[in-house]
Amino acid sequence: VQLQASGGGLVQAGGSLTLSCKVSGPVVSINAMNWYRQTPGEEREMVAGIGRGGETNYGESVEGRFFISRDSLDNMVFLQMNNLKPEDTAVYYCNVFAFSESTRWAHFWGQGTLVTVSS
Repeated sequence: VQLQASGGGLVQAGGSLTLSCKVSGPVVSINAMNWYRQTPGEEREMVAGIGRGGETNYGESVEGRFFISRDSLDNMVFLQMNNLKPEDTAVYYCNVFAFSESTRWAHFWGQGTLVTVSS
């Protein structure tokens, strides 16, 4: 199972970006799909998550600015990020809890995509 994240880049404060993550490989079922972020020297923090039924949850610092969605047919998850702030600068990782025949239920991670917000 592979996750490919894209959409990161450089944006000015107040701007918007949309991240995408495609899940490919022998995945049978995907439960939760999440976005995390990490800055140097800090622990990885959860930004947003979406369940199989579409239920969402967000980190306090992004509530009301970021919106997560999923396309279950194409095994994709998206993160719409609005009103970006310099403190949102981080490497963003997609994560899924998925079932494959070889690993059973397990967490899988993408390679990360860098978001840089300039002030």
